[in-house]
Amino acid sequence: MDEHVIEGLGRARIVVRDGKVVEVGEPMISYCPIFDKHRGIKKITKEVIANNIQFRIDDFGMCTPNRVMTMKDFLSFGVSEIICTAIRQKKIDAAVLVCEGCGTLIVTDPDMVQGIGGRVSGLVSTTPIPSLIEKVGEENVLDPKTAKIDQAAGVKKAIAMGYKNIAVSIINGTMAKEIREIEKQHPGVKVYTFVVHVTGLPKDEAEAIFNYADVATGCASKYVREEGSKKALCKVGDSVPIFGVTPRGQALIEERIKFMGKPIVAKPNAPQPDKLL
Repeated sequence: MDEHVIEGLGRARIVVRDGKVVEVGEPMISYCPIFDKHRGIKKITKEVIANNIQFRIDDFGMCTPNRVMTMKDFLSFGVSEIICTAIRQKKIDAAVLVCEGCGTLIVTDPDMVQGIGGRVSGLVSTTPIPSLIEKVGEENVLDPKTAKIDQAAGVKKAIAMGYKNIAVSIINGTMAKEIREIEKQHPGVKVYTFVVHVTGLPKDEAEAIFNYADVATGCASKYVREEGSKKALCKVGDSVPIFGVTPRGQALIEERIKFMGKPIVAKPNAPQPDKLL
């Protein structure tokens, strides 16, 4: 079966089969400043979600064999933009990401980092799309037969491939702790953890992020924002903050600032998500 399960637009559960949206769950929030700014979406509803996802399918082939895998920068500050810049500046060798039709994979092309990570967040599960696996290189996919998602296993694969400076996108503090343990077992290897998709994250997971991760998005997470305000070394972005948790995470954010040619200052009156979870 061709089936791809995504959490997006207010962390609603969305199911795509054969290039069509077949199921949309209730969103956890009704407003997101990023979707307002870039798509003019003032209120997130199930109908709006279905239309937006179908637009992505029709526009760049999301969840289909027609998927466009590369893209230039989309946001001033987003995790994919920071990783993309770090690869361009040769601070990072490879990124362990998740893509529809591929599952966990290793990427070294900065435009592909942006094309994959900048277009879809919160991929829960996916099934193999052979043409996409061919595009990224079967040798770079964790499990081409099942397209499984396992970021810790993806990090181990990247290390086995010889990469020394690795970025990985994850979704909670437990995963950050697990990957930090993997890093400790491989002297000379640095694994930079980027936590995304944190809306609704429990307090203990938010605390673990600031114990083990390098960079984290704030999204509409009350607990991540609270921990970030107390413990982060730096913050960029306005309505959706990105926190530098460790000195090396801060350094990658600063690389992005230098790449852009100017610092980004948070706007005190920027619109916020309608609630923090």
